[in-house]
Order: sequence, then C-alpha cells, then structure tokens
Amino acid sequence: MASATSPFFPLLVSSTHERVKAGCSSSGRWRAPKGALEGLRRVPKGGFEGLGKAFSNRLAGPRTAAACTSNSKSSNLGRRLVVNAGELPLVGNKAPDFEAEAVFDQEFIKVKLSEYIGKKYVILFFYPLDFTFVCPTEITAFSDRHSEFEKLNTEILGVSIDSVFSHLAWVQTDRKAGGLGDLKYPLISDVTKGISKAYNVLIADQGIALRGLFIIDKEGVIQHSTINNLAIGRSVDETLRTLQALQYVQDNPDEVCPAGWKPGDKSMKPDPKLSKEYFEAI
Repeated sequence: MASATSPFFPLLVSSTHERVKAGCSSSGRWRAPKGALEGLRRVPKGGFEGLGKAFSNRLAGPRTAAACTSNSKSSNLGRRLVVNAGELPLVGNKAPDFEAEAVFDQEFIKVKLSEYIGKKYVILFFYPLDFTFVCPTEITAFSDRHSEFEKLNTEILGVSIDSVFSHLAWVQTDRKAGGLGDLKYPLISDVTKGISKAYNVLIADQGIALRGLFIIDKEGVIQHSTINNLAIGRSVDETLRTLQALQYVQDNPDEVCPAGWKPGDKSMKPDPKLSKEYFEAI
C-alpha cells in the first residue's frame, strides 16, 4: 500500500474508501480491515501537512459508520456516502451562521451571516493568511469585479484567521507593495478559527484555512463549494459563472445548466425525452 507521503495520497484515500467499505457488519457497524488505514495515519511533511489528518478523520468519521447497513439497497447508498464521508456535506444544507469582526472601508464592523438571509446571495471565501502571495491576487480580483456581483444581488465576504488589526494594516498597504488598498467588501477576522472549522476548511496542524469558497443563496443554503490547496488561486470568472447558473435554475426550476453554461446559452430539460432537444442542438 502506498504511504501517505505519496504524491497520489488524495487519490489513495478515495480508493481506500471503496476498499474498506467491505467492513460493514450486519449490526450496521463499520469495521476497517486490519491494516487498511495504517498508511493513512502517517501525516506527510511540509506544505501537505494537515491534509493527511483531514482525510484520515473523514475515513473514521461517525457518519461513515452510520452509512453502513446490512440491507443491500442501503449498502449501495452507504458505498456512495463513504466516498465523501465523515461529516454532513455542506452543499445543500444551511450555511453555518456566524458573527465576527471585520474590516470594511478602513473601519471595524460586525458581520453576521444570517442578516443576509432573505436579502442577498453571498460569496463566502476563505484564504490562508494576510501579507502573503496568492491571497492578494484573489482578494483584489474579487474587489475589482465587485460591481458584477452587486448586479446579481450578491455580497462578497473574505475570511482568514488574522486579526482585524492585521486586515486593516494590509488594506492600508499599497497594492504595488503587496497590499490590498481599499476593498469593496468586508474582510472578516476568524481569530478563534470557529468559522473555518464550521466550514471544514481549517488545517488544524497549521492553524490556517484552505482556499474554500461557498455560494450561499438567499435562503441561507450552500449551493456550491470549492476548496483549493494553499498554492492554487481561484477564478473570479468561474465563480461568477456558477452564481449565474445557480440563479438561472432557481428562476427556472424545470431546467438545468449543462457544462460551461453561461447566460444566453441553451439550457436543458432534466427529462430523458426532452433533453434530446439540447443534444440535437449542440
């Protein structure tokens, strides 16, 4: 079995989920075959540290056990759940509420997520640390295109584990010097790491968040999430496109958006016969 230091470690975890699924007992309890998780308990060194434990915790999570039943139909469902398993998926569920200090317009303010419910969509994105390298490129890119999200009745909220004082200092630093300059949306301080934990993006060993991004609709339900590793920046274009697709299907509940859909493109009917109209047209 490959070790946790293998560059293919994330793929190894997924395939291991499928193999250890066979350890379901008739009582519904989950038993991993002896030695099946041995290699996964070794946390890799360097920038990958912390991710190993996160995957291991998902393997051993309580909902993984609960997903196993002796019924064959339920067992098939359990197999699918085990692959993603560990905790309740955030997508499709209510976004964890929070209230925290933030910096906006060079002032300290309070931000409470639930205050947006019924009023606006929210782009909530996490980044590792202030005064770093990839982070300012993402933060300023979202700020520069804030008006496009505003037209879609959407607020943007950035979050890191830094203090509001660090946020303020970074905002007051010129972009040419690696700073942010004035931003058009708040930067939230998650010094307790409670928000990062609630959204399952915290690397516990390092005390920082992965690059998680969540689209929350006006009902407070998470409709989309992406999580990048530390070295990989996100795309404002794709975030905007996904938001537009979400709003389209919510306005047109009898339609779905195929791959790469953009406003003006042909949508699809989720029906074996009616969907042929789309496939015949492309």
